[in-house]
Amino acid sequence: MLMLGFAGFLGILKIILMALAAFGLFDAAFRREDAFRAADKQNKIFWLIILGIALVVSYLFSILSILPIAGVVASIVYIVDVRPALKQVSGGGRGWGRRRGSSSDGPYGPWNGGR
Repeated sequence: MLMLGFAGFLGILKIILMALAAFGLFDAAFRREDAFRAADKQNKIFWLIILGIALVVSYLFSILSILPIAGVVASIVYIVDVRPALKQVSGGGRGWGRRRGSSSDGPYGPWNGGR
């Protein structure tokens, strides 16, 4: 019974780690190439390859081996270090399609208080 619960825990952990690598891979795929150079990080192709390998390795191998652990470390490095630097360089907003404007802007233009 205990081993069955441990196997279920490892299965859930494997899914979480795969999701972490997939998030990093898709995020890197949609970032601009020049943002990687401007942030003084490795290039986009490097991160796509590393995160793609991390995703495949986390799918194929057991969580308890060294390769998925290395993949998790690579995913965490991308999410914690590279992604914030890319967002800062590219003017990263809080939302994907967020419009930049004044806080007093309404849906049809600036709100002038009834003047």
